[in-house]
Amino acid sequence: MAVRIRLKRMGRRNLPFYRIEAFDSRTKRDGRSIENLGFYDPLLKEEDAKVKLKKDRIEYWLSVGAQPTETVKKFLRKAGIRKPQATATK
Repeated sequence: MAVRIRLKRMGRRNLPFYRIEAFDSRTKRDGRSIENLGFYDPLLKEEDAKVKLKKDRIEYWLSVGAQPTETVKKFLRKAGIRKPQATATK
C-alpha cells in the first residue's frame, strides 16, 4: 500500500480549510484517511496560525515511505521537517 500525505478539503462553500492527512494513494481526495496530521486554514490573517502540523507523526509516516504532495512539501519545508535519509548498511 502506497501512502500519500495530502490535503483534504473541509468547510463550506467560499470558506475552505484543509486537513493534512495520510491516505492510501488510491483514495479519492475527500475519501477516508488513515490518520489526521494537521490542518491548513488559508483564510486566517496570521501566517503562523495558518498551518499546524503534528511533527512527530509526519516524521513517522515519512520514515516508513509516505510521499507528500507538492503543496504539503512546501508546508513541511517551512516547518523544518525533512524526509529521513536512507542509511547505508553493509
